[in-house]
Amino acid sequence: MSSAACIFCKIVKGDIPSLKLFESDKVLAFLDINPLSRGHALVIPKHHGEKLTDIPDDALTEILPVVKKLVKATGAENYNVLQNNGRIAHQEVDHVHFHMIPKPNAEEGMSIGWPQQKTDFDKLNALLAEIKAKM
Repeated sequence: MSSAACIFCKIVKGDIPSLKLFESDKVLAFLDINPLSRGHALVIPKHHGEKLTDIPDDALTEILPVVKKLVKATGAENYNVLQNNGRIAHQEVDHVHFHMIPKPNAEEGMSIGWPQQKTDFDKLNALLAEIKAKM
């Protein structure tokens, strides 16, 4: 998707209204219009990119500090910070975005499963070496 067709790029440009919480040269934060809980917000880099690896490092420097400010401003004691990449990973908008989702109780906020796999330490150590060699 080109940035011209991107709904978040249109929000950044002001072509589509948003419930803006914070804005800087690099970042925009706004309330989610389909929230999972009170205070559910999105923080996006203004630089368009579909996946995290498409965004230059310098365009990401303010993301987590802004998320932290939102957590404090909402008073959330329990919360999730979520960032999805790709359809199979539940990304719905093709522009990098981070959700800050307050979790005030068992019913509201994000609900997830955690299907752990049995650990094979030989395979895990091989994976460790493979990833470290590429970093």
